[in-house]
Amino acid sequence: MRSARLALLLLSALLTGCTSPGPTGQAAAAPADVTAALDPVSSPQWATDMARFAAQDADQPPPAHPVVFTGSSSVRMWATLAADFPRQPVLNRGFGGSQLRDAIWYADQVAVRYQPRRIVLYAGDNDIDAGRTPEQVRDDFRAFVARIRRDLPEVPIAYLSIKPSPARIDQLPAQQRANSLVKVEAAQMEDVDFIDVATPMLDAEGRPRAELFGDDNLHMNARGYELWRGIVAPYLR
Repeated sequence: MRSARLALLLLSALLTGCTSPGPTGQAAAAPADVTAALDPVSSPQWATDMARFAAQDADQPPPAHPVVFTGSSSVRMWATLAADFPRQPVLNRGFGGSQLRDAIWYADQVAVRYQPRRIVLYAGDNDIDAGRTPEQVRDDFRAFVARIRRDLPEVPIAYLSIKPSPARIDQLPAQQRANSLVKVEAAQMEDVDFIDVATPMLDAEGRPRAELFGDDNLHMNARGYELWRGIVAPYLR
């Protein structure tokens, strides 16, 4: 564990300064060594989401030290989040379509600024769909943890595994490899959990359970989120 922590601290040093927000809500430029290791944001549209989060905070201050859920649309569309975890002050900061590296660039806006008690991340689904490799997902996960640890060294982090879906059934092997790589990585880190939401979403033949998804066969319906609630709840106690 000591060697893993040392490696994490070294990576954290490389990431220093990479997510300071600019005056327009854009992710600020990072030092050259960081940009060499971390790809740019996947889309400029995330600046709009960051402005929306800031407006929501101004209109209704978020709870103190919340459990922050962030990542892509599977978090953004979790409309019952507060009701599903009534004993926890939860805050939804998902931005649909985002990739794992976007959560790194915008870590200040979606997590750090709230001084959370815990961070739950769902990302990697869109990364694989965009052609990124499982190894890139693993590396970006490692960088996300290092970025959070820079400012929040004691805050637990949980990573929700990439979910299988009927719409992306052809990507299932790559998703499963990414999940395996991240699981191994997380096991070497302190206060980092890998939460397997993917395996219970498969049927006896190893295919995504269609009854958990909406009409687009990509995003979950109420039954899907009910399944996730039961899996995630023990990690929030």
